[in-house]
Amino acid sequence: MNTLNTQDYVALENQYNAHNYQPLDVVITRGEGVWVWDVEGRKYMDCLSAYSALNQGHCHPRIVQAMVEQAQRLALTSRAFRNDQLPLLAQELCELTGYEMMLPMNSGTEAVETAIKTVRKWGYKVKGVPDNRAEIITCAGNFHGRTITIIGFSSDEQYRDGFSPFTPGFKLIPYGDIGALERAVTPHTVAFFVEPIQGEGGVVVPPEGYVRQAREICTHHDVLMVADEIQTGLGRTGKLLACEHEGVRPDVVTLGKALSGGMYPVSAVLSSREVLGVFEPGDHGSTFGGNPLACAVAREALKVIVDEHLCERSAELGEYLMARLHDIQSRHVALVRGRGLFVGIVLKPQAGGARRFCEALKELGVLAKDTHGNVIRLAPPLVITQEELDWALERIEEVLTTL
Repeated sequence: MNTLNTQDYVALENQYNAHNYQPLDVVITRGEGVWVWDVEGRKYMDCLSAYSALNQGHCHPRIVQAMVEQAQRLALTSRAFRNDQLPLLAQELCELTGYEMMLPMNSGTEAVETAIKTVRKWGYKVKGVPDNRAEIITCAGNFHGRTITIIGFSSDEQYRDGFSPFTPGFKLIPYGDIGALERAVTPHTVAFFVEPIQGEGGVVVPPEGYVRQAREICTHHDVLMVADEIQTGLGRTGKLLACEHEGVRPDVVTLGKALSGGMYPVSAVLSSREVLGVFEPGDHGSTFGGNPLACAVAREALKVIVDEHLCERSAELGEYLMARLHDIQSRHVALVRGRGLFVGIVLKPQAGGARRFCEALKELGVLAKDTHGNVIRLAPPLVITQEELDWALERIEEVLTTL
């Protein structure tokens, strides 16, 4: 019988685990749908969804079943041999998204690293950029991952502090500024990496038409448009991919998080045969990438999104959530922004930061996350009902109006 309580677990983690996170002091032991329970038996609504990995909710029974059945049969072969799940995931994911090929990896960060290698090799082998001269344009406020290369093109000083020297070849421009993109392109530009909505940056929605204009500039200059849809993709914003809101088809898409319904690390890069065709055997790989357990889980996770109409549900309930939040009269709120069930409540500087609001919400049974100091990020699982959303909104209103 386990007799440890919340403070015991917190003390153990503080003693033995590196302090690279500052989590809220809630120790979760079980989850189902939009709800989680802590070790003391208290119940909370999860309004973060593990940064959008849990679009299908906690422990979705169909995904759990697919995982258990596959785990009992075959978990890993490495890519030295073929397995009977990877070809089916590749087909189903490509047919669902309209891309010709995919390359499987594990984490979202690995998908971004893979995309970087892809566009550089395409630049040299197809576009004809001189060796060692390829440039990639990225946006200020971006969050594409945590590797040395990726943090090298972050504009957040904390992500970079103490980790230099960084990989060259990246150019940073303001997010949402289409003129800056046009000016930044040179004959050596191979790609433009962009999040359709910046999630970690504070749920920042670019100006209307930005994604479409960026697509036009990339096409005009023979530059690959790479959309990081790791947080925004697979229904989170009310479309399967957030770029669809402007009718845009990027050359390359990175996916992760909800690709496995939060059950297992699965990520993928989607593109055309011409672009992903630059890889030859031995150019790139991963022991676990494309493993049968991951692929079986991802196949079911994708089917759940389609069968349960989670994109449509996100669009409908997202509009409702935004309208309800706009109605809240709070002296702390500067603005509310987002799309679908992906919303940021931006607090005024005098509000004293978002962390204390998230801690107050936790006490009322709602788990949300502060980001960039002054933004409360709301991203509940897409399986949430309107009744459950109302339950959360009551508590959000209470905290925003009484704290």
